[in-house]
Amino acid sequence: MRSLKLNFPYRGQRLPVADYMLLLLGVALLLSAVYQLKQTMSKITYWESREVRMTQQQKHTRQPRTPMARINKATQQELEQVNDILRQLNFPWEALFDSLELAASKEVALLSLQPSVSGRTVRISGEARNLAGLVEYVQALEQEPVFRNVHLASYKTRQDDSHHPIVFSIMATWHELF
Repeated sequence: MRSLKLNFPYRGQRLPVADYMLLLLGVALLLSAVYQLKQTMSKITYWESREVRMTQQQKHTRQPRTPMARINKATQQELEQVNDILRQLNFPWEALFDSLELAASKEVALLSLQPSVSGRTVRISGEARNLAGLVEYVQALEQEPVFRNVHLASYKTRQDDSHHPIVFSIMATWHELF
């Protein structure tokens, strides 16, 4: 069996500079990791406490500043008008127009769009070159996720025009996707 030569450091042996540098680098990385952990934990604690405060504030119902007995009929009507205006301003125009553009056809030309915010209905008026194109357009509108209960309300062929277009009216119920 061969003898094994092991070189253990002894007191008189000096550690090279590279060893000290690696030791200092390791300690610096350890301190950096501990500091990052402390910062992250303090942020988590802050956001958790903020969440608790916000949920507690939401649980407490605030009393109206004006008692309901003081609101007269005129004020109530004004509030209803303001709410109607807000509903009209918040109408999902973008989703409505996107759906109409996706269902668009060369056979159909839209003439008017009349939304009813209170009833959540839309009346679409237009002209179609032929009845098949009109039926395809109604079916395409039915496939759009914004519309429900799409149906052809009325149609008639214009005899005074040489192309005999079909004037139509479509009713649809819209709903918000979110």
